[in-house]
Amino acid sequence: MNRTNLLVLLSVLLFAPLVPAAEKAHYDRVTLSATASDMIANDTMAATLTREAQGKETAALADEVNRQVEWAVAEVKKHPGFKVRTQAYNTWPVYNKNVVTGWRVSQSIRIESHDAAALSKLLETLQKRLNLTGISFTVSPALREQNENALISRAIEAFKKRADIIARDLGHKGYRLVKLNVSTTGGGPVFQARAMMAEAAPAMAAPAIEAGESRLSVSVNGEIELR
Repeated sequence: MNRTNLLVLLSVLLFAPLVPAAEKAHYDRVTLSATASDMIANDTMAATLTREAQGKETAALADEVNRQVEWAVAEVKKHPGFKVRTQAYNTWPVYNKNVVTGWRVSQSIRIESHDAAALSKLLETLQKRLNLTGISFTVSPALREQNENALISRAIEAFKKRADIIARDLGHKGYRLVKLNVSTTGGGPVFQARAMMAEAAPAMAAPAIEAGESRLSVSVNGEIELR
């Protein structure tokens, strides 16, 4: 090799971009999962009530609905700890043979409480003027978090036991955790459907209440490398 060729070769070696070393090959990797779940007593009750009026004049109908909803909100606010909010306000025409013959106006409120017995009692009063249209039960965020934390520990412990079994049965001394994902499900509202849209009676008994339970689940899935 002459001097010129040698200089060219040295220049290529000096200034060529570094080529990264090939990544280390990974063997004996296993994907597995584990789940822990439990039934949790629902501690939050929510009720939806609606006031509806029908007639010829929308202004008069709106005034009637507004007054009754304002009364209901004031009744709820007499009870510390209860949450109340107004919901959809609707006005739509009433037809007879494709001709508008009147109007219907309605508005709903939603009440939430951790005391199902007290809310059930309050509904006796509110149903004198509003119609009960729905009841649901859920697990509160605080109770959900408390139970999910315990379920996470149980799910991870189950994951570790499965990983130990897999490593042992495949003739390995142990394993190294490569990746782990944790997800939670459940705890959605449990509904007691209602459709009581007739004119409210002067006095109505409190609805039968059964809060029930919700299932909370925590799933752990991941990847281990046997060693």
